[in-house]
Amino acid sequence: MKQETIVAQAVIETPRMVLRSLRASDAGLVHFYASDKRVADMTTTIPHPYPPGAAEQFVTRATRPDRTEFVWAMDAAEMGGSELMGLITLKQMDRDQSEIGYWVAPTMWNTGLASEAVRGLIAANPLGNTAIFASVFQDNPGSARVLTNAGFDYLGDAEAFSVARNAKVATWTYLKRLA
Repeated sequence: MKQETIVAQAVIETPRMVLRSLRASDAGLVHFYASDKRVADMTTTIPHPYPPGAAEQFVTRATRPDRTEFVWAMDAAEMGGSELMGLITLKQMDRDQSEIGYWVAPTMWNTGLASEAVRGLIAANPLGNTAIFASVFQDNPGSARVLTNAGFDYLGDAEAFSVARNAKVATWTYLKRLA
């Protein structure tokens, strides 16, 4: 684990959105989207049904100064779009590495937003990573395309537990070297 904790979280601009830190006012939309079974089923950590108060707790954890997972909202409000279209995260690991995760609201699937957010976060490299890992469920080829289109290399198959599915799910694991 990195010894220093980065408190000020970078704001990252992409052509169609700004990646910004979460704020308390995001809890309502986080709850709305995370409550959608289609979103929860493609993550390891979002339960379904999504419990009351979980979004507020998530926002609180994501904004703590001692966090090791950094969460950005995909915000297109300045461009005339939605204030929260999805989330993208970097969870710090040891040796200047992180694991990336993301989800996009189902109404915005297949619009390239996840690809744009992933490319923007990698280009900015706000945590100074030398490598970023990712894994996606094998029944989510769209997320796999997001990673391969962003230059991630396939490492192999594994499995991860999905809270929403209450089951182990086959995954594909990827790596993006940055230095």
